[in-house]
Amino acid sequence: MKISSNTLRTFTTLHTWVGLVAGFALFVAFYAGAITVFHHDLQAWQSPHGIHATSQTLAEAQRLLDETLARHPDARKHVGMVFPGEEYPITATYWPDAGGTWHYATTEHPEGVDEMPGGALSELVNALHYSLGIPVAGTYLMGIVSMLYGLALISGVVIHLPKLVEDLFALRPGRNLKRMWQDAHNVIGVLSLPMHIMFAVTGAMLCLVMIVMLALNPLVYRNQLMAALGPAMDTAPVVAPAGREEQIGSLAMWHERSIAAAREQGLDDFEPAYLKLANAGDANATVEVTGESSGTLGPAGSVAMNANTGDVLATQLPGQRDANHATLSSAYALHFGEYGNAWVQWLYFLLGLGGAFLFYSGNLLWIEARRKRRQAEQGRAQLWMARATVGVCIGVCVAISVAFIATQLLQLPALSGIGLAFGVNVACFSAWALCALWAALRPPIRAAHELLWAAAVTTMLVPLAHGVATGAWWWTSAAAGQWALFAIDTGAIAMAVGFAWLARVTARRMRSGEANSVWALAPVAVAARVEAPQP
Repeated sequence: MKISSNTLRTFTTLHTWVGLVAGFALFVAFYAGAITVFHHDLQAWQSPHGIHATSQTLAEAQRLLDETLARHPDARKHVGMVFPGEEYPITATYWPDAGGTWHYATTEHPEGVDEMPGGALSELVNALHYSLGIPVAGTYLMGIVSMLYGLALISGVVIHLPKLVEDLFALRPGRNLKRMWQDAHNVIGVLSLPMHIMFAVTGAMLCLVMIVMLALNPLVYRNQLMAALGPAMDTAPVVAPAGREEQIGSLAMWHERSIAAAREQGLDDFEPAYLKLANAGDANATVEVTGESSGTLGPAGSVAMNANTGDVLATQLPGQRDANHATLSSAYALHFGEYGNAWVQWLYFLLGLGGAFLFYSGNLLWIEARRKRRQAEQGRAQLWMARATVGVCIGVCVAISVAFIATQLLQLPALSGIGLAFGVNVACFSAWALCALWAALRPPIRAAHELLWAAAVTTMLVPLAHGVATGAWWWTSAAAGQWALFAIDTGAIAMAVGFAWLARVTARRMRSGEANSVWALAPVAVAARVEAPQP
């Protein structure tokens, strides 16, 4: 297919600048997103009892629910609960108070705590993925970034369309590093294009769904959005309290009835995961049980019942649900790979790392394309782009590993006075800020070399901290059949080896690479002198 040179030039410019604008946020989103694929496994990994945890029973969960409703009047209006099982061995309840603050209770802490048990690390990594850790506005920012990401994909397809087959097989290792990075960028981009299109579409959808609904509010819902939101998003109908007390049913009944309702619709392996109970103790109390069924694109589905009698009020199950639920469930499952088995999770993990490489390599190619080959002094734009790339991209790798280590150490008795979620967040963002500051003060090649070693060391310390804090060394996890814990620890070791290899390659570039570049030591020193205030 032939495309005019002017069109190619326009799309190349568009691809370059959109990639640069959104590239830093997308690197963080993809690196954290690769880890977020194992969101549920991280909860078991951070538990001090992870390797020894045995699943609680429905009877124990029933006692917790009864105690939560008796101790906390706010929970009677609305309370959620996870069913004990393989995914959540320890059950928990959660509810908002009158001020909207959420509280959590377990059988160990029925009085309630302010943090979701077992969720500090996984929630932090997930927050980095969908909002960069920025409260509220970060989600919308990432929605806009996802749209820019889609624009970069479209322009990239137009650029490579005339020689798509050539780019697919053109990986030419050798002394020409720029050509090798360009080939690697193209190959990974072309091979993973369908998945990247899916990530861009579902990412924008999940991040901007509230903005879209607010925009449609006056046009479609005639300013009745909040009234329409519940029926559109939930399965249980909105029913006002009757004002008459009535004994609620049991967890066992809801569990059994939801499975029976799913089987009636042809889903033989529906497994309840969590529930939402509204107006407990009232004659109009409702309960919505959500679970998953294998072999479907959107595995999550739910059954709503009268909480007292167990009569089924409505269902939103795979194969028989409305467009709202089918769209959101499928988008979520596609985005996080929750429609498949462990192989799909590992594929998504590799795609996440590959996506991070795309944005990192894109920045390197931009810097190299603007290199002044006949001058020792390089421009400030290239210099600061190199520093930002090193500080933000390698820095977040160090920061996430530090968060893993802090998660284990802060659960030691000597440090138990520090709030786990607070401590983990402080450790992560402090480490990230220090890395960015280090990259801003050092020559880029030295900062890259040093921060890659920092990433290797901190990532290697992840399984060490896990073993010291819990006694769950990677080999004992394997012996106990705790493959999720084993995979996280050995995955960290593999990542540490990868960071160390990159550090050695960077050191070789520093010693023997082309001189006139921001990645060469001597010319950068000259450039730094140029930046110094002139007398």
